[in-house]
Amino acid sequence: MKNLTIIFMTLAFFTVLKVHSIEFKVGGDIGWSIPPSNDTNHFNEWAEHNRFKINDTLRFLYKEDSVLVVTKEEHETCKSANPIMSNDNGDTSVELNRSGYFYFISGDSSHCESGLKMIVKVLEHEKVIVQPANHTSANTKSEAMSILKMDSDTLSQTLMIVGIISMFTVFFM
Repeated sequence: MKNLTIIFMTLAFFTVLKVHSIEFKVGGDIGWSIPPSNDTNHFNEWAEHNRFKINDTLRFLYKEDSVLVVTKEEHETCKSANPIMSNDNGDTSVELNRSGYFYFISGDSSHCESGLKMIVKVLEHEKVIVQPANHTSANTKSEAMSILKMDSDTLSQTLMIVGIISMFTVFFM
């Protein structure tokens, strides 16, 4: 029974790692295509309504076009002679492997000028703040809260996994 608990805890650990990253379908229902009515800010508005973290993936679905990862300057001009990444297979996945800004454009400059471009901001990892044990503060509640910051999704997932592990431990021990 002890081995079953160890196996389950290992599976739970890898589940948390996998659940922590998200795949986003770029552009929602319209995918990576020229926005309706030449709404040149469509993709930036889509990106602003999402929260991107390191290790998330953007999935671009498109027909007869391409996706380029470019510099800020190339994004602004809709032209790139040497993109950071280029793909034209119709189903492109890009892993957001660092915090900061990512700039995407269509390889067809006329499509880019019609609004087929996007800026994505990837958030930094939340940092753990530890204060010295001899530190004194009038506001101990806020100090305790700052020791470990966890977003609500991570906290929910962690509590769910701990609950499942506890349940299996009780039933199989």
